[in-house]
Amino acid sequence: MRIRHVVPAGLFALVTGLAAPAHADTPAVHGQAAILLDATSGQVLFSKEAGERMPIASLTKTMTAYVVLKTAKPTDVVRIDSADVAYAEDGGGTTADLRAGDRLTVGELLYGLMLPSGADAAHALARTYGPGVGGFVTKMNATARELGMNDTAYVNADGLPMPGGDGYSTARDQAVLAARALAVPLIKQTAATRLHSLDATAQHRSYSWRNTNRLLGTPGAVGLKTGFTRAAGYCLAFAGETNGRRLVGVLLDESVSSRRFTTAEELLEWGLSVRSLQ
Repeated sequence: MRIRHVVPAGLFALVTGLAAPAHADTPAVHGQAAILLDATSGQVLFSKEAGERMPIASLTKTMTAYVVLKTAKPTDVVRIDSADVAYAEDGGGTTADLRAGDRLTVGELLYGLMLPSGADAAHALARTYGPGVGGFVTKMNATARELGMNDTAYVNADGLPMPGGDGYSTARDQAVLAARALAVPLIKQTAATRLHSLDATAQHRSYSWRNTNRLLGTPGAVGLKTGFTRAAGYCLAFAGETNGRRLVGVLLDESVSSRRFTTAEELLEWGLSVRSLQ
């Protein structure tokens, strides 16, 4: 059985159709672009240059996970190739330290993709489910159009800089994706995990992955993804929920790594304290 991606109807229309309300006590946001929205209603609570096209670094991997789970089963097995390992090492990306020849399930690889932000895991998944990385990127862009993310273009499955030019998106588009991705139970479960370990088996050696998202552990925080390149700065797609209400947000091009987490925490606290638009 394939996973159904269920979200509130008309989410993108609400996100693009409403301006953020003005509040004097809004937390300071130093990143170049940001957004905070109510994922249930699609109402925008905070917006700063949310429609500006910018590189998004490893936030790209959220779309990779989302596209994979449109067709793959979590129990499907992927064989790690030497090209997957070399891609991450040669590109200078963060890795899950995958070893060529190991066989891991899609569900296991999602942890390697989302927690340590493994470019090797992204490459393995894209290569397998494109088929081929190029075919997979085509699927990513087609999915972006389906979701109404019209200011987004992906050039790879991981967000690393490319010689021909980086991909781009907007805080608004990434918030739409975050809301959709968190509606997929396995993505939400993975993104909310702080540490995940795999014991060695006949199929693979042991692995231990720690989540790069320092927001986790904050009451109510449920994810979602960190990112960094020199061009993109420090990025964060984040989410929190309480009493059945879920907020999602995105921060792009923050100059201080730690500040994106404190800002996200402050935005979530503030957002949960203000009333939704009527």
